[in-house]
Amino acid sequence: MIAYSILDLATVYQNQTPRDAFLRSKVLAQQAEKEGYTRYWVAEHHNMVNIASSATTVLMSYLAENTNSIRIGSGGVMMPNHAPLMVAESFGTLESLYPGRIDCGLGRAPGTDQKTTFALRRDPHRALEFPDEVRELQSYFNPAMSTAYDPSIQAIPGRDLDIPIYILGSSLFSAGLAAELGLPYVFAAHFAPDHLIQAIETYRRKFKPSNALESPYVIVCMNAVVAESDREAHRLFTTMEQSFTNLVRGTIKLSPPPVDDIESEWNIVEKVHVNRMLRYSAVGGNENVRLKLKDVLRQTKADELMFTSAIFDETAHLDSYRRLAEIMQTL
Repeated sequence: MIAYSILDLATVYQNQTPRDAFLRSKVLAQQAEKEGYTRYWVAEHHNMVNIASSATTVLMSYLAENTNSIRIGSGGVMMPNHAPLMVAESFGTLESLYPGRIDCGLGRAPGTDQKTTFALRRDPHRALEFPDEVRELQSYFNPAMSTAYDPSIQAIPGRDLDIPIYILGSSLFSAGLAAELGLPYVFAAHFAPDHLIQAIETYRRKFKPSNALESPYVIVCMNAVVAESDREAHRLFTTMEQSFTNLVRGTIKLSPPPVDDIESEWNIVEKVHVNRMLRYSAVGGNENVRLKLKDVLRQTKADELMFTSAIFDETAHLDSYRRLAEIMQTL
């Protein structure tokens, strides 16, 4: 059976607050644990009113405290915003509190706009290049791996802890880096699918075995909305379509309720752009989603699928992930 997981952005919906988003995340993580999901990741974004997962490791701690066995991770921590030592200490703290359950997913984008990047790091040009940041982070977890960094500086906690690192991305660069370092690779097909197949092929072809991983491991992140009928699933999916339309317009808003006629919400240029971004989406009733997932697995030969969604109604949101788990258990 293929492993299956969740990426959560702690979506803030209209007439709700970030606290509401966190409570929804807790309930979903608890349900996911019962339904066999492998891991539950939260993503770092900043200055976006509809995403509340900016303090990613704090939210991870809350979710880990309210679950028992499911892996909790970052999808991801955006390295330009953080010193590698502080990342090591934060994840070392989490791993010390919740041993054997913490994943460290890393991204090389800031996860926000240029002004906010400056507010986060002050001088983004002083940050190390992403490959060097990853290597420095590895050296804090396992000082024996590298002599390139000052051995007198230690991550406490963090040193000598077995915290798996995942490289996130949507490009050939990230694929090549994951391969060079012998780390698992997570492709963000849920919003940037253009290079999916080529990146996975590059990663597998160039992969070098490491102490962390003997053979390539690919996770494909995609959108999924499952409901009792195709029509209802597509109606629920209009919340995401509207949010991405706002993103294309540069007007980030709280995530809206679904609409019956999405065609009235965008123009043809916006529609084409959003449909391209969201084309790796499994939306429909159980059988059509099963067929879509089989096709994605056929194309990618992924070792794991990770799902994300933004469904306005919480009951429908939980039901969608319940149906997804049932489908994945048959693949």
